[in-house]
Amino acid sequence: MSERAHHWSTTAGTGPPPSPPDPAVARSRRSGWIWFAGSITIMAGLFTAVEGLVALFDQTYYLLGPSGLLVFDLGAWGWIHLIVGALAVVAGSALFTGAPWARIVTVVLAGFNALGQLVFLSAYPIWGVVVIALDVLVIWAVLVHGDEATYEIW
Repeated sequence: MSERAHHWSTTAGTGPPPSPPDPAVARSRRSGWIWFAGSITIMAGLFTAVEGLVALFDQTYYLLGPSGLLVFDLGAWGWIHLIVGALAVVAGSALFTGAPWARIVTVVLAGFNALGQLVFLSAYPIWGVVVIALDVLVIWAVLVHGDEATYEIW
């Protein structure tokens, strides 16, 4: 019998069972997703706030199609983006504390921001798609890994 065949025949089904994964490592990975979500939320909030400031102060920056923007004019969407972006920065920062309310507020703001970006796609399509993708990633990370968010920083 070859050495390879012998190896498989002697170790298959014998030996000690595999050790269970270390719970501290698993908790660290899960809370790592929350730290990631907080960082991305802050970044997406800053992007959205800058987008709102540009809409407010430079009305000629965004090129609107013949149909314009949905429901509001560019100034109103500028204020909406600025407020949602600032609130997202605050909620993303609060995710680092492990506060339960921060997870709820972050998911709601990320969803609202994604919808706002969807409406704003006619003005800035590529950037809107990037921010929508970041918002979806944040929602996933917080919903999937948010309940294990017990933080031990060091």
